[in-house]
Amino acid sequence: MEKVNKYQQVILSFMKDYAQHPYRNAPEIELQILSDYENNHFQLVAVGWDKNKFFHDTIFHFDIKNEKIWIQRNETDILVADLLMSKGVNREDIILGFVPLYARPYSGFAVA
Repeated sequence: MEKVNKYQQVILSFMKDYAQHPYRNAPEIELQILSDYENNHFQLVAVGWDKNKFFHDTIFHFDIKNEKIWIQRNETDILVADLLMSKGVNREDIILGFVPLYARPYSGFAVA
């Protein structure tokens, strides 16, 4: 449980830092952190208007399953897995959920 608590804090700290910056230079778009501690689901979403266009986009989606962080979505050019490792997350505790199962063994990270 201690590992899960640590991973929750690492994920939330990362998303809070990222959310400090404006999204697409559109100040009307709000970055919201959605946290479900009970089920270990964490997302950063962008919601709002940019001129005449409405945005609702998931930027990051993380899950924690079996004491491993699953990166389900990363809509940025940030190497999130590397950033997580720099915060003390073990490489073998990171799963790139958006990578097909057959390709995960070649990712350099955990398979499942």
